Amino acid sequence: MSMRMLGTAMVLIGFATAAGAAFQAGVAVRDVTPDPLLPVSGGASPTSPASRQVGNLTVRALVFDRDGVRVAMVGADFLGFPGALCDRVRAQVPDIPPENILIGVTHTHSAPDMYGFPDGQGGHGADLEYIATVIDRMAEAINAAVASLAPASLKINTGEAEGKIAYNYYAPQLYDPRCHVIQAIGADGNAIATLINYAIHPEVIGPDQGILSPDLCGPLYERVAQQGGGTAVFMNSAQGGMVTADCRGPDGKDIQTWDECVRIGTLLADEALRIVSEAPVQPDPALYCTAREVTFDVDSEEIRMLAAASPIGMTMNPDNTVTTQMNLVNVGNAQILTIPGEALPNIGYYLKRNMNGEHHFLFGLTNDAYGYIMAKVDWNSFKRYEYVSGLNLGEFAGEHLMEECLALVNASPKPEQLAATPE
Repeated sequence: MSMRMLGTAMVLIGFATAAGAAFQAGVAVRDVTPDPLLPVSGGASPTSPASRQVGNLTVRALVFDRDGVRVAMVGADFLGFPGALCDRVRAQVPDIPPENILIGVTHTHSAPDMYGFPDGQGGHGADLEYIATVIDRMAEAINAAVASLAPASLKINTGEAEGKIAYNYYAPQLYDPRCHVIQAIGADGNAIATLINYAIHPEVIGPDQGILSPDLCGPLYERVAQQGGGTAVFMNSAQGGMVTADCRGPDGKDIQTWDECVRIGTLLADEALRIVSEAPVQPDPALYCTAREVTFDVDSEEIRMLAAASPIGMTMNPDNTVTTQMNLVNVGNAQILTIPGEALPNIGYYLKRNMNGEHHFLFGLTNDAYGYIMAKVDWNSFKRYEYVSGLNLGEFAGEHLMEECLALVNASPKPEQLAATPE
């Protein structure tokens, strides 16, 4: 099986000027809580009715600009946001090249269905009018972030998030405890925004309690703002199979309450702010973004059926492949790669240790949401992996992903090569 690179989008490189102060940042938020409430989705299965709401669902856009190079990073409180919807958002943003708009999700399991999963009765669980509203508001947020661009510096750091936050449900210690943080600071010295990149399933509440919620990310947003971190944007990482919130109680049973969401979200926010507080200020960080279209073989019957019956415009190529966008971004001394699904932790570790720059960010479930992505040696190898193997693109999806990610890394300049030109 093969993954074919269909093309490479325009590469945009920004170099610093001797005068400095070229770097700008802007952020904006839009509320997308449905009114009236809609059923919630926790996976590729029928939705569950929601009778109440705890916290608001939002879309959050952080835009960086340097000498005309402009990149948007968007986090949304949904289980997934397929590429067909991403393209509809990009079409409404005139001031950023569409390939430079990275759209990811928090992966909350307590929000409306954005895929159109079959409902078991010949229909689907998506509200198409609501989806259209979300698309409009996401575009509004990006455009508003562009309008708010102002001179900024960055602080970037990586550290282990301490405390009871996440674990691997399948093998408790097999997860990545590192938290990667980018904080944009305005000319007045105050934080504009804090982007947090961490691997976790926000499924404390889950889809079965009749509650619509951003889960632990809601309290995370609130805590970051309360502590002077500006607007929080959460981008998930390699959380597949199954890196979940550690809401286990003393008896081993999950504590599926809003108070537990508050505990975990607040703790993760505090750890992220602690980690980034130790970083030096980068007064005029370089900015680079490249994108390419990549094609994956689809062996999963579930994913083929979902695309074939899609009410939102998901498509497959005639040869049972799908084509999606992947990005690499260098900003300051950090490098970012996007993943169009839920990569398992071992893939995440492998990519990070082969990336360039000092800090390595993986934006999972970004630009697309094609289920789990696992290595060929894991695919259908353990009974425990039966579920994730069934919702995996195919046996070689992980190898294809790693190959293409490293191709992006090797074809791009290193962050240190884009450092500011000395006076």
